[in-house]
Amino acid sequence: MAKIIVKKVKSAINRTQRQKRTLEALGLKKIGQVVEHEDSPNILGMINKVKHLVSVETK
Repeated sequence: MAKIIVKKVKSAINRTQRQKRTLEALGLKKIGQVVEHEDSPNILGMINKVKHLVSVETK
């Protein structure tokens, strides 16, 4: 499977609890933090829920 690089670019302040938990599940805590995940349907669904808070690149 391909790799996806996810970077948190916006704050989770004033966001729903669901969006905050999704960011934590992706492993993102601080702005500017970068994590690498497999390109799976689960991860893509989580990214889609918080796409306004993160940037995504394929590796």
